[in-house]
Amino acid sequence: MTAFGDYQLEIYGAGLRGVQPGYPMAFAELEARAAQALSPSVLSYVAGGAGGEHTQRANVDAFRQWGLIPRMFVGATQRDLTVELFGMTLPSPLLMAPIGVIGLCCQDDHGDLATAAAAARSGVPMIASTLSADPLEEVAGRFGDTPGFFQLYTPTDRELAASLVSRAAAAGYRGIVVTLDTWITGWRPRDLATSNFPQLRGHCLANYFSDPVFRARLGHDPAADLPAAVGLWARLFGNPLTWDDLPWLRSLTTLPLLVKGICHPDDARRARDGGVDGIYCSTHGGRQADGGLPALDCLPGVVAAADGLPVLFDSGIRSGADIIKALALGATAVAVGRPYAYGLAIGGTDGIVHVLRSLLAEADLMMAVDGYPALADLTPDALRRTCTHT
Repeated sequence: MTAFGDYQLEIYGAGLRGVQPGYPMAFAELEARAAQALSPSVLSYVAGGAGGEHTQRANVDAFRQWGLIPRMFVGATQRDLTVELFGMTLPSPLLMAPIGVIGLCCQDDHGDLATAAAAARSGVPMIASTLSADPLEEVAGRFGDTPGFFQLYTPTDRELAASLVSRAAAAGYRGIVVTLDTWITGWRPRDLATSNFPQLRGHCLANYFSDPVFRARLGHDPAADLPAAVGLWARLFGNPLTWDDLPWLRSLTTLPLLVKGICHPDDARRARDGGVDGIYCSTHGGRQADGGLPALDCLPGVVAAADGLPVLFDSGIRSGADIIKALALGATAVAVGRPYAYGLAIGGTDGIVHVLRSLLAEADLMMAVDGYPALADLTPDALRRTCTHT
């Protein structure tokens, strides 16, 4: 069986033929290259965070305070990174987090399709955002044999919400991820400085404009009056969900239902008791609120409160080492965001695949070198604190 770490052998082998990698190997260079490829407005939207971006930086810095303890005489010549999730066996615990403007990160403005194609090639599932440049059915059509998930920004119109979820199920998505922390947009100075809100300009609204309920509410083809269509979207988008809404959300689908944005153990317990199938611990990468705890600090408490339910995690993942640490702290699976968006910006589907393979190669090699042959070996006891936040 080919190991993820063998990606380095491909790179070194190509070097013997005089071929060097076409894409960056380190996050800092990846980000710098993407900054040259993306328009200033899209870059500010993807790279920026809320407020002074303290939480965004803290999400990244939190990983530095943990170190994996090497174990010797293990002989981890083969590593098993497979994970069981909602009845599926996935080749790795890595997923692609939903990004609402991923469509605009590709040079042809069809980044959702390019990301889905990368999922098909890499085996890394995509969590497709409600805010996409192409309809969810077309995105799902590019997944190949790789399962995908649909992320729902719950509209205030319950019939529209039910329509989006029903379409996702019909299109073959394997789970619904409800984002809880984005019924209103956080304070984002980078975007505010340029009055930049892509959706208000009509971008990444294909799922709404193609939806029969939305079109019936609008009364005409969205293309015939784009400002009116955008205005309706703005009125319907943000639903400040409460616990009273959870039974209704649960009733929408028999697919696995995950709730995203859970950071407090009490919320995890209540969601579990309310019938969800998975908890998604996340601070939205620091994009929605500043001054909070890094998501990684919240993860162990959420895992304990989830009491056996799968726990997905994102926010601050920049390397394979970060993936390993999140898994050791109890995450069932780990989602990456900005790194794959930057890979898309500089190389389309090929760029994303390179980023995903690099992350998995580093994680796999870290398990090999440090003596952890299976994900089950990655427990909190494998980690030690190294420093405090800076």
